[in-house]
Amino acid sequence: MITVELFKLVRRVRTWFTIGLICALPLVVAIFIAVTHLAPPPGQGSAFLSAVLDDGQLYPAAALALVLPVFLPVAVAVVAGESIAGEASAGTLRYLLARPVGRTRLLVSKLISVTTFTLVAVAAVTVTSYATGVLILGPSRAAAVGTSPGGLSGSIAPGAGGAPTAGLQAGAAITSLSGTPLTTLELVERVLGAMAFITVSMLGVAAIAIFLSTLTDSALGAALGALATLVASEVLVTLDAASAVQPYLPTRYWLAWIDFFRQPIFWRDIQRGFGIQAVYVVVFLAAAWANFATRDITT
Repeated sequence: MITVELFKLVRRVRTWFTIGLICALPLVVAIFIAVTHLAPPPGQGSAFLSAVLDDGQLYPAAALALVLPVFLPVAVAVVAGESIAGEASAGTLRYLLARPVGRTRLLVSKLISVTTFTLVAVAAVTVTSYATGVLILGPSRAAAVGTSPGGLSGSIAPGAGGAPTAGLQAGAAITSLSGTPLTTLELVERVLGAMAFITVSMLGVAAIAIFLSTLTDSALGAALGALATLVASEVLVTLDAASAVQPYLPTRYWLAWIDFFRQPIFWRDIQRGFGIQAVYVVVFLAAAWANFATRDITT
């Protein structure tokens, strides 16, 4: 059953069209930045856009910040909202369950399919934006300045006791949000951490949409219900009067993955973000299973 669901996901043109649209936004933004050489000043606009003019290798982080608030959640909500409700509206849910396929197994298959879509979308944005950043925005200017014609990185000057000192650390041409250098390996590790965090955050969205999908035969209704929940969460996050419930809202720690790019990494909000999303995934998937297991399937 899992193989069937994955095959259906891969076979749909809509899947790849959606991922292509998500990847297209960072590409368009990179072209505008490369042509105009204008980016938001630090502290304004999407995270990292102020830094990508100096280092295109940071563009995957900027691209993830661009797609996270709206485009990626919408795509995940639509795919997850269609998981059960789409089968019901198409009249195929009853026939699926008529075969020797348990409801729990079907629900797990749908969840794995949605998780796969989320992973592929996040990975596609990361890979294409890295290529975009390096090819269009260029590599780190610090690396270019710090490399001499002879191939030596940094400037050599006498230090204390006459020992030479390097003006730029070898392999540390990428600057973190804290202003300290990162090696390429450290950047890769932090990008992977950000990808994992964003994927888990989107699984929280998927869990809500799947639960709503078991309540209705309308895939659009389930997706819109999940999106309405996220919009309400975003509004409450910015409302001082809702400070008591803000730590428990699904979108409260969505941007905590930015702390991966600080030196040292700020783990507090990252850990809280993982924790709150785990709670939403467990609670809403359990509710979806409880409802779907006892639901009277008529279509």
